[in-house]
Order: sequence, then structure tokens, then C-alpha cells
Amino acid sequence: MGGHNLDERARAADRRTRAGIMRTGSNLPAVGEYNQTLVLDHIRRSPEGLSRVELSARTGLSAQTLSNVTRRLADEGLIVEAGKVISGPGKPRTLLKLAPRSRFAVGVHLDPVVDTIVVVDMAGEVIAHDEIGRPALSTPAGLVDAVGAAVDAIVERAGIPRELVLGVGVAAPGPFDARGGRLLDPPLLPEWHNVNVREDLGAVTGLPVIVEKDVTAAMVGEMWFDRSDALGDAMFLYYGAGVGVGLAIAGAPVRGRTGNAGGIAHVIVDPDGPPCACGARGCLGVSIEPRVLLAEAGYAPAAAGDTRPDLDRLVRDAREGEEGPAAVLRRAGERIARALVVTNNLIDVDEVVLGGPVWERLAEVLGDVVAERVAVDAASTATREIVVRRSRVGADVAAVGAACLMLDGAFAARPARMMIAL
Repeated sequence: MGGHNLDERARAADRRTRAGIMRTGSNLPAVGEYNQTLVLDHIRRSPEGLSRVELSARTGLSAQTLSNVTRRLADEGLIVEAGKVISGPGKPRTLLKLAPRSRFAVGVHLDPVVDTIVVVDMAGEVIAHDEIGRPALSTPAGLVDAVGAAVDAIVERAGIPRELVLGVGVAAPGPFDARGGRLLDPPLLPEWHNVNVREDLGAVTGLPVIVEKDVTAAMVGEMWFDRSDALGDAMFLYYGAGVGVGLAIAGAPVRGRTGNAGGIAHVIVDPDGPPCACGARGCLGVSIEPRVLLAEAGYAPAAAGDTRPDLDRLVRDAREGEEGPAAVLRRAGERIARALVVTNNLIDVDEVVLGGPVWERLAEVLGDVVAERVAVDAASTATREIVVRRSRVGADVAAVGAACLMLDGAFAARPARMMIAL
């Protein structure tokens, strides 16, 4: 294998160091697991691979500790040697790369419109995707059995050994009981009220199960795909049947005291907007709810349960120059921008990511409006430009993020993993 130029990778590492986001390890035996996840994390974020010299520079680990760590990772099949790299005099250095098909995770997104299930590999690549049919009689046991059957079916269809599946991540609208993994009373999923998803689905599948609020799962998924570590302080606006934000501070997801952080549906974005069930007018959730947008555009009521075809029509009409639909979408973009500005005034992030199934349908029209309004909104207290961009993951970000919860839990390098203080 030919040599590679290390200069650009070195410059990228230097930028991360100056930004204060470089994570280093410890040579103490008590933090072996943390060192292992740290080294794996650095390798995962470098698709071209890293040499042991580069890893030592980035992690601060001694040559002996690093040798032990990389040997364990290789023995577990998580990394592989991938040729040599030539950099100056001396022996060529061996590149280490992630073995993406060494482990897998299943992600499930419970949604008012359609339940989605995916299988992802260690790189976050979706290798299987499906939608879960709901049973005619939606009892809690029937719902869990349907999801369990879908998990079994997609793992079998993906053709992967079940012992390589880390577990199942489930993303759902809140509120939920984070300690027990139980959905409480998410307003858009009445049939799932008070269902012990973690315990019941774990019993049905025989796999570990994590339950997470959908907006937090989306944030985790986006961070797993972000190899640059740019999402240190960020928010993810998730726009589906409902709306919320996933938060990350210092590279870690923010869940809040009960795991239900990110509720912004009742931020008032338009005092003259539609009435909300809370008694106010112009709350974000109701102001950009798909059926409200369709009604504002003068469309006939959408078919029960699925607004997707009508949203596609709304976008098509706006792009063809129809003023009514164009005005509705422009106003929706302004409402979203105001909510982002108000939220950012509280947490002061560097980057805003926009995603979710409804956003993906409207993004071509709304994207520029939101970015432009965020940049000029007089209510903003930001002293630096806020990067506003579209999700890299796509419409299934909640399901993919749910799967990435398992990967993140097993392999993300966080100082909280360590049992001693550095």
C-alpha cells in the first residue's frame, strides 16, 4: 500500500487541540477501559487510519500502554491493520483502521406517523432499514411483540451474527422515565402510555435495550457521524410530527435531571399565531405542526395519520411560485428561527443542526429562510456567527440515533467512564 501524507491530519489534530477538545488518556491501569474507548474513538474518526505514533501524540498514552490497548482492540476484532504510511526517515508506520462490521446495533423510532427500524454498523452506516407495522389491536403487549418481531426479522435479513448485535436503542417522544426505560404519557403516542419498553422489549428480544427521548437520540446520532468533533456545543432541532431540540455541551449529550431535556414546543414564536392547547397563542409546536401549515395554505384536511403526501405538495406548489404556500413556508421558517434564537440565548452553542422527517421534506424551501433569519434576528445575544446546517444523517436520524446510543454507550470516550479523578 502506498504512503500517505500526514500533514493535513496533523493540522486537523492541531486545530482540535487549540479548540480545547482533545481528549487524552492515562497510563494508570485503573482506566484501561477508558483508554480503549479513547483510542477506538480516535481511530473511528479517522477514515484513512492512524499510526501508533499519531495515536500517542493525540492521546498522551505511553508506547507500552498504547501497544497493549491496540492489541486488545485488534483481538476483539474492532480494528485492523491497513497498510503502511511513510513520513520522513525511519521505518514505515502501520495504519490502524476501524473494522466497521465488527459490531452492530438496532435502532427503533416510535413515531405517530410511522415506526422505523434500522441496523447500523460501527461507522454508523445503515445496512438494513424497514418500517414496523402496528398490530390491529394496539395493546401494550401487542405493540412490544410487533417491535420485537421486527428486530428479529431485520437482524436475520441483514445476515449478521446475533452475538455481534450490541442491543436495541429505542427513540420516542417524551416524557419518559429515564431510570426505568418506561414511556409515560407522550401526547402523540397514546397507545404507548405507561409501557415498560426497556424491560418488556428486552424480554422479547433477549437483547439489551436503551430508551431515549427522540431529540436526544438524534443529537447522539449526529455526533456519531461527526468525525471532526465540531459538535462540541450544539443543538439539534428535530422536526417531525412534533418538535424539540437535542443538546450537546462539551461533546456530551445533555439529558437533564429526568432525561427529558429539549422541550421547546411551547416557546412562543408568533403572538398572532394559532391557539395552543396550553392556552397561549403561537407556541412553536402548534405553529409549525404539519396539519396547521396545510390548513394555513388552504389545503383540504390530510388523510388521517399521514401528512407526507400533502407536505410534498405544499413544497412543490411553493417552488412553482404559488404565493400562498410560499408564504406559509416562509412564515414557518421565521417561526423556527425565532425558537432557535431564543433557545440559543440560553445555552450559547456554536452549531445548530436541523433534521427529522418533516424537516427533510421541507428543507429545500425552509433551509435558507431559517439560516438567514437566525443570522439577523434582533433578539439574538450571540457574539459570534452560529453555523446552521442540515443533518448529515437524513430523515431517519431518530432511528439511526437510537442505534448509535448503543454504540455511544459501549465505545464513546467520556471522562465519566473513569473511576478515578485525573
